[in-house]
Amino acid sequence: MEKVEERLIRYAQIDTQSDPDNEQCPSTEKQWNLARLLAKELETLGLQEVSIDDHAYVMATLPANTDKDIPTIGFIAHMDTAPDFTAENVRPQIHKNYDGGNIMLNKVQNIIMSPDDFGELPDYKGQTLITTDGTTLLGADDKAGIAEIIAAMEYLMEHPEIEHGKIRIAFNPDEEVGRGAHLFDVEKFATQWAYTLDGGPVGELEYENFNAAGAKVIVQGKSVHPGTAYHTMVNSMLIASEFIASLPIKETPQETRGYEGFFHLYQMSGSVEITELQYIIRDHDKNLFEEKKARFMKKAEAINEKYGSVLKVEMEDQYYNMREKIEPQMHIVEIAEEAMKALEIKPIVKAIRGGTDGAQLSFKGLPCPNLFTGGHNYHGRYEYIPVESMYKAVDVIVKIVERTAAKYA
Repeated sequence: MEKVEERLIRYAQIDTQSDPDNEQCPSTEKQWNLARLLAKELETLGLQEVSIDDHAYVMATLPANTDKDIPTIGFIAHMDTAPDFTAENVRPQIHKNYDGGNIMLNKVQNIIMSPDDFGELPDYKGQTLITTDGTTLLGADDKAGIAEIIAAMEYLMEHPEIEHGKIRIAFNPDEEVGRGAHLFDVEKFATQWAYTLDGGPVGELEYENFNAAGAKVIVQGKSVHPGTAYHTMVNSMLIASEFIASLPIKETPQETRGYEGFFHLYQMSGSVEITELQYIIRDHDKNLFEEKKARFMKKAEAINEKYGSVLKVEMEDQYYNMREKIEPQMHIVEIAEEAMKALEIKPIVKAIRGGTDGAQLSFKGLPCPNLFTGGHNYHGRYEYIPVESMYKAVDVIVKIVERTAAKYA
């Protein structure tokens, strides 16, 4: 059996970065490279019903090894990596018996990962860490999840004494651009519930996430020669700045935590003639979410009342808090909690300050909490994952399978 960390390192070196500006699925052709490789590997391992569809969604089955009426459950991870930071020429580095101090990622460029910046690092003293070389992200989000799911299936195949029902696994594209679940065939997957492996440190167990909306603000100005601009020029950038300043600074990502929502300006471009602002609006509470969207629109209306109809907002909801769909079926969270406790892992049940494919899948009829993979510092040069944490993730998958069989057999 290939070690789980060896799989991660292999997968990490395949560039699968997704593209938010391409509406096709997958959004990048290079995601096919990992999809085809995974489909071939799953067939070689002996899993059944291996498929890869026209949009690079990979699915496979580990058949039940008992005639007992055990629910069919699933495990899901995504293949793409984030557009936030380059994923070309990923060179994973292995640091055995980590000493708890600074880690030199790149001597030539003097890129250092320090406990001064990442205070949890000393917790992994004595363990083996996989990092980047400081010039790319690693891609443990979510190739660690893929490696862990496959390792767990291998383990179950090699240990037939562990009774289990039918298990389905799936690997999808485009999670990082918010479209990983859009074309996920829930009917074909045919499970009663599933778990995404897309979380962070050991113990994370999540069944709540933000309600989310996206908003494009377009400010139309009027460009004339500045020498003859008196009472004629309309500078869209200045009006856009006024709109930005009208939203509360205390309700931005850098000023909020826990269950607090925010308005986030993540992209802007402009000239005198036209300026565009890209926002995301987030809140865990549905009523507060609706209130934030209404407040955003009122700020836009106030600008138009002052300057005329110069500002237009295009807003759409993106996903919702999966808690609404999972709370009626809390046994699926309880099974995961019991599995962690049986392995002496303390469950860290918290709300995701973001979203997962599981949120959208839950609203498509597939309840889908999120489990840890063990990684830290996703989407950047300081991403890392302890090998020991990956093995704990594999153990949790296996234990969930065991607990499900014990509960329903």
